[in-house]
Amino acid sequence: MPNMAMKKQPMPAQPPEERRRNFREVALGYTPDQAVEEAARCLRCKNRPCVGGCPVQIAIPDFLEKMAAGDFEGAFQVISQASSLPAVCGRVCPQENQCEKYCVRGIKGEPVAIGRLERFAADWHAAHAGEAPSPAAAPAPREGAPRVAVVGSGPSGLACAGELARNGAAVTVFEALHTPGGVLVYGIPEFRLPKEIVRREIDSLRQMGVEMVTNAVVGRSLTVEELLERYDAVFIGSGAGLPRFMGIPGENLKGVYSANEFLTRVNLMKAYEPGSHTPVQRPVRAAVVGGGNVAMDAARCALRLGAQEVSIVYRRSMEEIPARAEEVEHAREEGIIFRLLTNPVEVLGDGKGWVRALRCAEMELGEPDSTGRRRPVEKPGAFVEIPADCVIMAIGTSPNPLLAGTTPGLDTQKWGGIVADGSGRTSLPRVYAGGDAVTGAATVILAMGAGKTAARSILEDFRSVRSGS
Repeated sequence: MPNMAMKKQPMPAQPPEERRRNFREVALGYTPDQAVEEAARCLRCKNRPCVGGCPVQIAIPDFLEKMAAGDFEGAFQVISQASSLPAVCGRVCPQENQCEKYCVRGIKGEPVAIGRLERFAADWHAAHAGEAPSPAAAPAPREGAPRVAVVGSGPSGLACAGELARNGAAVTVFEALHTPGGVLVYGIPEFRLPKEIVRREIDSLRQMGVEMVTNAVVGRSLTVEELLERYDAVFIGSGAGLPRFMGIPGENLKGVYSANEFLTRVNLMKAYEPGSHTPVQRPVRAAVVGGGNVAMDAARCALRLGAQEVSIVYRRSMEEIPARAEEVEHAREEGIIFRLLTNPVEVLGDGKGWVRALRCAEMELGEPDSTGRRRPVEKPGAFVEIPADCVIMAIGTSPNPLLAGTTPGLDTQKWGGIVADGSGRTSLPRVYAGGDAVTGAATVILAMGAGKTAARSILEDFRSVRSGS
């Protein structure tokens, strides 16, 4: 019988007063009893609406059925047939806007905690399965299978590599940084996604035969054209790592960071650790401009670096804020100040080249814009100064133009994104693309879905060429 409780099992977490000064993971995970109880809330709907909301099409009712029976390893195996990064997705994916959004239990209560259960299953497997081979893993690359180069080891690249390897392809992933993982290692903080978990997921791909080549900047150390001479296909999953700034006076002052730089120093280079060789400012008062998940990450990192006061500066109201509700809640619990309906117009200096304050215009909401959100409009003559010795711009990113600029014939959008159809095919034969390099900054799971789709197109096109059709 289903468990008809109206609410999810609560997620155990570090108390706010403790976690605001450490980088340990905030959410502590379900116990086995909690996992069984929560999975039993699933009604096993015949039309499986939750699956339709999952970009990688995990057989969610099947894995929940095994969870409810206490078969945690079996649940993991169901998930891993569709997802290359279950421990990652269980932590950072916005399930509330995807699978859980369509859960029938959410009509008269809270949906089943699908993401938390995915995390539990992946963590259980890691703790109990040891080095035993997974049935989801592929054998050595098959003779006659395609050789594929994957550019970028972020979510789309890893998902593409995993899907290809499961189907017998020989896959080599090229990563520009010294550590594979892309945004998973440089962008998402340790307290949301421990890097040991990313390493574990990447190691599972290595066990499937995927080769990882780091310190390889495609577009500089080698080109897409050169890769096509050595491989049957190339997938571009290089992400969107080029930061945007507002273009306001004072942005060149010392103490102004892009969120990308700030988070890379903290997360990838671990600048928060004693003895780290990577410098990062430890602000007294930090102002983070933006309202997305990246802004929440930057603000919470600044707090953990010792800041006395951290503000989120966002030009709309709380109803329009794009960050996950859970991240906003955690930030507020930790003492982050939300300065809403406030838009920066100038970074003010102290006369010595450093930031002193952020001057902002007060806003009010007007008519809805093209996104459906009400457009912020300045209140005439209304300004406020926010004291700050550090300003972090978290207002979005774009694809780096390096790769597209060194690949003749590769069509791009005006804003820099690679043009690819819904199958991942680009304007060049044997070149595919997906994730943030195509869409601009989006979610981990959407990038994974694009990588998986492109992998299937690569396999389909290779088989078609081999058969002569």
